[in-house]
Amino acid sequence: MTTTTEVLKNSAADVEYVAGHKNMLQLIELRWIAVIGQITTIAGAILVFDVHLPLVQMLEVLACLIAFNVASHLRWHEHRPVTNNELFLALLVDVASLTMQLYLSGGTTNPFAFLYLLQVILSAVLLEAWSTWTIVGITLACLAGLSVFAKPLPLPFDHARGISSLYVQGMLICFALNAALLVVFISRISTTLRGKAAQLADLRQRAAEEEHIVRMGLLASGAAHELGTPLATLSVILGDWKRMREFKQNPDLIEEIDEMQAQLKRCKAIVSGILLSAGEARGESAVRTTIRTFMDELVEEWQGSRPVREFSYVNRIKQDMPVAFDSALKQMIDNVLDNALEASPDWVGLEASAEHGTLLLSVLDRGPGFAPGMLTQFGKPYQSTKGRPGGGLGLFLVVNVARTLGGTVSAANRPGGGAEVRLTLPLQAIALDKD
Repeated sequence: MTTTTEVLKNSAADVEYVAGHKNMLQLIELRWIAVIGQITTIAGAILVFDVHLPLVQMLEVLACLIAFNVASHLRWHEHRPVTNNELFLALLVDVASLTMQLYLSGGTTNPFAFLYLLQVILSAVLLEAWSTWTIVGITLACLAGLSVFAKPLPLPFDHARGISSLYVQGMLICFALNAALLVVFISRISTTLRGKAAQLADLRQRAAEEEHIVRMGLLASGAAHELGTPLATLSVILGDWKRMREFKQNPDLIEEIDEMQAQLKRCKAIVSGILLSAGEARGESAVRTTIRTFMDELVEEWQGSRPVREFSYVNRIKQDMPVAFDSALKQMIDNVLDNALEASPDWVGLEASAEHGTLLLSVLDRGPGFAPGMLTQFGKPYQSTKGRPGGGLGLFLVVNVARTLGGTVSAANRPGGGAEVRLTLPLQAIALDKD
């Protein structure tokens, strides 16, 4: 059986992979910008500034970079998990391409040698610590090698001319390029990292809530077992009373005993339902029925066992379909109806419809409505205005059961007074094949 901790670890790994995929797409986009920038720079240096460069060799390096980026795009355009090692390899290819171009165009005398800083900063943001320090060491070694083996670029080092110096102009262009790319892509990467952090926080919250539900299930199961013995004892005592001569001769007492036995039978059914919900997985306690039949029987049973004065039920489900409903789903709807009855004893409404493959249930009441603070914390445990211990657990369970089935629960105050709770559930989660 998979534990909550294992589920959290697997989900966290999925979040990491999704963030890595987005970062890889960012690198592919950045590489296309680098290709365009290199073509523009080579063309400008040769045609405008009449700088002699080994054009054929530089275009060969550029062709290899384009081929690698096309292959990366074909591999990563779909949603695939991306690891730290794969991002590390991609950055290494970028460093190698930049090193070859600098080797062919002056080495460290080329003002665009400062583009190594872009690779280092990207690695610091995207990679693990060991990978980042490896990139730092490699770029440092590349710069040292270029200073030894690369032929100097034939540019006049006339720094005294200031902005008119060709080398100074190249440095300014390199700085502007570095700054612009860093601002754009670091901002995007930061957005991805913030999204990943938010997803992980949500996963931790869900894991905590699921652990809370497990503890509640164990508590409910234990309480149900403990209640079984006194309920059985009461059943035996009531049966003995009903056979006693003193009670047989009093019709009023017999009527009260019958009512007590009926309520005792209902208590036993509730205890059995608790044990069934706490001890069986979804599907093992499922009942094969149709969606209209399930809703009609649920409403009939709920209305017959609750002291509601007026109940408005509207079933707009036109196309009936075979479905499987279990006790947890039935209890979820009952909980919402019970909350509405507690807030509005005089009137409760239920509207059911099915649209675009989704079951829609609206529970209405004419009570005081939800406080603004309750709406923002809807579905959180122990968030209730009832002022009693354990308040709010019913809606907490409702939200989690719906979420497990891929549905949602929302609440709002009605314009004319009262509240509305809407449950949406994908029919695919409960539908059965017609066969």
